[in-house]
Amino acid sequence: MSETAYIALGSNVGDRAAHVDAALRGLAATPGVRLSACSSLYETSAVGPEQPDYLNAVLVAQVEVEPAALLGRLRELERFSGRVRRERWGPRTLDLDLLLYGERVVDEPGLTVPHPELHRRRFVLEPLVEVAPWAVHPLLAHTMDELLRHLPPGGVLRCAPPPSLP
Repeated sequence: MSETAYIALGSNVGDRAAHVDAALRGLAATPGVRLSACSSLYETSAVGPEQPDYLNAVLVAQVEVEPAALLGRLRELERFSGRVRRERWGPRTLDLDLLLYGERVVDEPGLTVPHPELHRRRFVLEPLVEVAPWAVHPLLAHTMDELLRHLPPGGVLRCAPPPSLP
């Protein structure tokens, strides 16, 4: 049985658009993962230490793999892109976060779904609302559109149309 997963994509090192495209191609080649939609690309200021702006998007996928296996694949794609985890919130060639996995709530070592910062991050909610405004946060019982409306405006700029799905 397939579930709908929402995955945040971000990059602020090197050719950001190429890193996002490589992640899309890598996920499309993953058994048990079928890409169904991607948001526009958004440019956002980085959270954390001073660093270049991010290119962000949200991907919708129909998945037939468990959340931990999907997260493992996301980490693998980050490594393929050259990501090295040196400092919290530091620059990244590629950052892939599992935001939502159907209506499931998962709290395991190394995996928390829904993503614990989802409702506080405009740079995630704006692209997520573009592709799934009706999706409901399983712990907060609000739609993504409602959560976005509770955040202060600004800091996120739509800069490119959705990339083509492989």
